Amino acid sequence: MTGIASGVRRTPPGPPRTATLSLLRKLAGDRLGLMTSAADRYGDAVRMAIGPKTLYFFNHPDHAKHVLADNAANYHKGIGLVHARRAIGDGLLTSEGELWRKQRKATQPAFQHRRIARQADSVVHAAAGLVDRLRSHAGGEPINLMDEMTGLTLDVLGRTLLSEDLSEFESIGHSFEAVQDQAMFEMVTMSAVPMWVPLPHQLRFRRARKDLRRIVEELAARRDAGGATDGDDVLSRMLVSIREEEDPAVGDRRLHDELITLMLAGHETTASTLGWTFHLLNGHPEVAERVRSEVRAVLGDRAPVYEDLHRLRYTSMVVEEVMRLFPPVWILPRAAQEDDEVGGYHVPKGADVLICPYTLHRHPAFWDRPDRFDPERFDPGANHGRPRYAYIPFGAGPRFCVGNNLGMLEATFTIAMIARELDLRTVPGYEVVPEPMLSLRVRGGLPMTVHTAA
Repeated sequence: MTGIASGVRRTPPGPPRTATLSLLRKLAGDRLGLMTSAADRYGDAVRMAIGPKTLYFFNHPDHAKHVLADNAANYHKGIGLVHARRAIGDGLLTSEGELWRKQRKATQPAFQHRRIARQADSVVHAAAGLVDRLRSHAGGEPINLMDEMTGLTLDVLGRTLLSEDLSEFESIGHSFEAVQDQAMFEMVTMSAVPMWVPLPHQLRFRRARKDLRRIVEELAARRDAGGATDGDDVLSRMLVSIREEEDPAVGDRRLHDELITLMLAGHETTASTLGWTFHLLNGHPEVAERVRSEVRAVLGDRAPVYEDLHRLRYTSMVVEEVMRLFPPVWILPRAAQEDDEVGGYHVPKGADVLICPYTLHRHPAFWDRPDRFDPERFDPGANHGRPRYAYIPFGAGPRFCVGNNLGMLEATFTIAMIARELDLRTVPGYEVVPEPMLSLRVRGGLPMTVHTAA
């Protein structure tokens, strides 16, 4: 069912076609500004003609619910992610249909609550190592916090999902950065530039792709050599799943694409959230102090255990509010497979549809003073009457992020363990700017100085 009503087909308002050049410039250089200004000027439904594409941007919880959940079968991955396949392949992020169902079936058991609970010690171990490294810089020169958070989240991912120590692959973080840059270039240019054109970032991407392929092959070979492919981690499950492929080449390609996607999505989103958290805590010392007080009251000097996740309620509220203001996945592009109607507006077959958590999370009809950092809005008693789909940091519907529980555990425990002992301060005069790539990261890194907390 498409939900098309009888009568006149309404078209959303939007910029005139003469605005194409200015829209293209914003798409390339100010994507958040493009979405924000469109919602501010035209409302909850906007039609934008950009080059050969016409984008349908919907910015209401009911719209998100319809596109992402109620009629999700009609909306496949859309503009940008389709083009990003040239960079990241056909993993869970970009695949569709039977391939996606096969991938989800293979990986989902590794994210079950009981298994994640057993991985809490691995998260604590990695976070404790990060605290030690940060403490060694106390009173010294600034460190790039984003590099530290990337190292942490890759460490956690390796230990919890792959049962591997990824620290030996020193280039992996930089390689993923090159992949993400290329994926965004593919999205913005709609893959109009051939991969062989020797642009600096394309050459960097080619080197990164070779490096990541080498890492994937080594991880698979190591697991095969050990004969332990019957475990419950993601790597074991992937190896079992790909052996069902009749063509070994297809299986090898699947393993590569799925592992690259898992490692990229599994570390980048949480690293970005952690970076934004400490930036916001630096600007709101009263919130930072409340987090520290809660952590010391709940944990004292001991390490957290899984059951503490529910006791660190205010710290979790901080994470939720950070993801409201800076959702790690800032845009959810879809492509309509058949004609549909969203919010009373006609959506033609083949249309590119955008749901933008960044603007949805700041919608003034659903959020009081939406640009203000206020963790209290996530107090269980404070969200009465707020639509479920006004807040979708992990997406929604069948493609809801499979790693949401691990991400919340990792972010909450890391923040708690750092805040208990240390105070991270942004370098004075440094402009912290969001950069909307595949995730909403901090542009150019986040230099911060480390100080011992009182």
